[in-house]
Amino acid sequence: MLKNTLKLLTITTLAGTMAACSVTDRLTNIGEAPVLTAIANPTAQAGYTPIIMPMPEVTAVSYQPNSLFRSNAKGFFKDQRARRVGDILTVLVTISDKAQIANKTSRTRSSTNSAGLGGLFSTALTAALPGLPAATEIDTKSGIKDSGNGSVNRSEKLETRVAAVVTQILPNGNLVIEGRQEVRVNFEVRELLVAGIIRPEDVGADNTIMSSKIAEARISYGGRGQISDVQQPRYGSQVLDAILPF
Repeated sequence: MLKNTLKLLTITTLAGTMAACSVTDRLTNIGEAPVLTAIANPTAQAGYTPIIMPMPEVTAVSYQPNSLFRSNAKGFFKDQRARRVGDILTVLVTISDKAQIANKTSRTRSSTNSAGLGGLFSTALTAALPGLPAATEIDTKSGIKDSGNGSVNRSEKLETRVAAVVTQILPNGNLVIEGRQEVRVNFEVRELLVAGIIRPEDVGADNTIMSSKIAEARISYGGRGQISDVQQPRYGSQVLDAILPF
């Protein structure tokens, strides 16, 4: 009980602090457009963690006499495709997902029991309750009926482009990329984030790659500003939704 109370107080305090900071920021920026995030090194951002993935065994580079290729060379001529830390490539974000799920359950159970009271027990019961017939029967009935229906029908579609920067090269040659884009229109900022791991071989000759070829892809599309703020429930409502058990 004490643990739950402390948890509730902590959540309420944090929510109040966040609300106070948000209100202060909103009051300070009244009549002004949302401020764009400054361009910064992604690896220097708070919470950034280099990616560590299972790697194949490292093979030593060897050269053959009278050969123009290295043993692990992936190409003969150089091109302009991103392959080093700091290089830029274009990610073609194409998401077209659709899911339809329907579930229906039904359960029914019924039972009937009948028991007669006779002999000494019936005589004693009749004496205790005058007017009760001597041959008394007890009938019990019970029944359970459950039914449920559920369905999911969702469709998502997103098509856009965003430039990403190579932030890390893994030991097996795969590239870690991250791209951020912010566009402000009037008092609304649209934010797009793309991050993940790609193979250099999947980068096209025009230095582009499809989002479907990004491993561990993290794609975020959203916004902030006056319109987004109006569409969000107030902090008090969010706190109540999180702690109310009904």
